[in-house]
Amino acid sequence: MSIEDLYKIFCEHSEITTDSRNVPEGSLFFALKGETFDGNQYAVSSLEQGAAFAVIDDKEIYEKAQGEVKDRLILASDVLATLQHLANYHRCQLGTTIVGVTGTNGKTTTKELIAAVLQKKYNVLYTQGNFNNHIGVPKTLLRLTKDHQIAVIEMGANHPGEIKTLVEIVQPDYGIITNVGKAHLLGFGSFEGVIKTKGELYDYLREDQGTVFINNDNEHLKKISNDLRLIRYGQKDADNLLVKGELIECNPFLKFSWNQCPSHFSPMEVQTKLIGSYNLDNALAAACIGTLFAVSADDITAALSEYTPSNNRSQMQKTADNNLVIDAYNANPTSMAAALDNFRLMKVSHKMCILGDMKELGEASSSEHKKVVEALLASDFEQVWLVGEEFNKAALSVDSSFFETHPLYKSFKDVEDVKSAITSNKPKGFTILIKGSNSTKLIQTVDLL
Repeated sequence: MSIEDLYKIFCEHSEITTDSRNVPEGSLFFALKGETFDGNQYAVSSLEQGAAFAVIDDKEIYEKAQGEVKDRLILASDVLATLQHLANYHRCQLGTTIVGVTGTNGKTTTKELIAAVLQKKYNVLYTQGNFNNHIGVPKTLLRLTKDHQIAVIEMGANHPGEIKTLVEIVQPDYGIITNVGKAHLLGFGSFEGVIKTKGELYDYLREDQGTVFINNDNEHLKKISNDLRLIRYGQKDADNLLVKGELIECNPFLKFSWNQCPSHFSPMEVQTKLIGSYNLDNALAAACIGTLFAVSADDITAALSEYTPSNNRSQMQKTADNNLVIDAYNANPTSMAAALDNFRLMKVSHKMCILGDMKELGEASSSEHKKVVEALLASDFEQVWLVGEEFNKAALSVDSSFFETHPLYKSFKDVEDVKSAITSNKPKGFTILIKGSNSTKLIQTVDLL
């Protein structure tokens, strides 16, 4: 079946599902394959549950089907490639203005802030949660309608070439790389590999004569931004900024001032609901994009003030016993250092850290975990719980009897070990930073603390 014919079917059945456990009536089921599943095996049952059509790439299933069932099976050479092709075709048919967002840290929060600002003036589609990979991005694009004026699409990667694949599907008109840092080194091979892959967004916009929003204070990004149309924001004085901001305080919530350049009004103050001074760059990115898209300064300020994080990133939660700083969605050396620096500066008493391993660091894992342990030793936190094999190995590499000579530090095998400790002797009266890679599942400790 041609992409044009498939698109006609999509226009009549525009709800997409890839989950055989959730098949809305009249939807279009794409039988994706994974390491432990094959969606082709559920294609016929998806039709029985109410799907209008199912896209499959198992020729044997197609040939065995009969009658009306076979009429509703669409045989493709590759289901994932077909989903991506359909998403790109749909994007091109609508021609919606798209802002592409990527980066090592802060991309999800930045995407949320950009969307919050733009929604003050426009009908905006934006990536839900962190659906930012080779499946989530096309599914997001296929939610576009003619009523959307702007789309904000988040793109993630943990291997070289992945951003290139995604930008070719999305074809963004504008782009922003929030930053580049040490993450997924196992997949990228090196920090230089991270920069090269994230820079694939710049490469596309350079060829397509698109526009880049850039943090003018970030030297790594400036080095790879040649021959691009740049719209700049930052905290340091410069002649070519569109938006400039200044940190006021972060105790514990970020408060800052910002202005357009050249100055069109007195600096406006924003009291956010975000934890972490590192979120200032994310907020300034949103202010910069809002300014270019003619959102009023008052609306930009209101949007940034009103935004409430709800994705286990930069959240503050008060429980009956403790105050929790929840940054448990992910962790890498760059974000871990930023979180600890911010926590160190918070003017609160009785600080405690629960830190889980940073995953996918490859050969750099031992040294990067050791750096965190050494940074912790230079801090004045009252208690530190280290969760996972990598952190515990790093501590013992600093001192073979580390946990005996440092009684404020405790070692835990995994989150179940931590949950048992909380149940038997819950910490009380602390402000607790919870941070680790998502796979450490430290988010499970929140309800217990």
